[in-house]
Amino acid sequence: MSLLEVRELKKYYPLPPERLFGPKRFVKAVDGVSFTLERGETLGLVGESGCGKSTLGRSIVRLEDPSSGEIILNGENLLSFRGNALRKKRGSFQMIFQDPYGSLNPRMTIFSTLEEPLLLHTDLDRNGRAEQVSKLMQMVGLDPKLADRYPHQFSGGQRQRIGIARALAVDPDFIVADEPVSALDVSVQAAIVNLLEDLQKERNFGMVFIAHDLAVVEHIADRIMVMYLGKAVEVAPAQQLCRDPKHPYTQALLSAVPGLRTEGKERIVLQGDVPSPLNPPSGCRFHPRCPKCMPVCKEKEPEMKPVPGCPGCSCACHLI
Repeated sequence: MSLLEVRELKKYYPLPPERLFGPKRFVKAVDGVSFTLERGETLGLVGESGCGKSTLGRSIVRLEDPSSGEIILNGENLLSFRGNALRKKRGSFQMIFQDPYGSLNPRMTIFSTLEEPLLLHTDLDRNGRAEQVSKLMQMVGLDPKLADRYPHQFSGGQRQRIGIARALAVDPDFIVADEPVSALDVSVQAAIVNLLEDLQKERNFGMVFIAHDLAVVEHIADRIMVMYLGKAVEVAPAQQLCRDPKHPYTQALLSAVPGLRTEGKERIVLQGDVPSPLNPPSGCRFHPRCPKCMPVCKEKEPEMKPVPGCPGCSCACHLI
């Protein structure tokens, strides 16, 4: 049994009707996404801005309430938990946020920030919590003597390390890392990515790693899932996907990354903008921008199906 199984997850945001008594309208931010995550595995989640990556991540950890679907963690559906039961369950899953400046309370010391999840999810006394806070700071490469300082006294990289320590304080089964390095200098990004890799090997948690930078995702992820306009369009082992992408959208994404561009291949420049999730195209959602569009693409939505001759690869494209 997989550690985490997400089944047909949807997140629709209602909008007011265009006219009185008009039809209901919804922004389909996440529209029927399914995947699995094993213990100790990292699933990279990539796609253009607005494709639904962060909404999917926030829905998985119940910061957003999904419109429908299932989130099965260790055999239990997380959507069945409410109130106090959900708060207790949050010890099993945590999130690392994108913004290391906005995700920490500026009025709380680092000690209080790291102690808070221990107060909520453990029975440790004050001495035990103090000892655990010290261990957490050492674990992420920070001097425990700095615990009485406030977030503004730390650099962006140090704040993100504090965010990682907070997420790992209660030893969760899985973590959603929502673009944890995108707000950091390039010189700091590698250190944070390496830290996450080392901690995962040590603690064996599953991780959904959301990012724009495919080069970073290829480095840290075991598998990569590509999203477009609220849908998953391709899932494959990381190196396999970067070496031989199957979906035209994935091919275009990779062609824009010089270090990952397949030798001899030209840059694929997509025409037009991403359609609105309020009114997605019929058939394949990528067809208005796809250089390989066929008549069937405009009429029939492709199903996610295994790619012949490519173990662990799935793709939602009529060309497969």
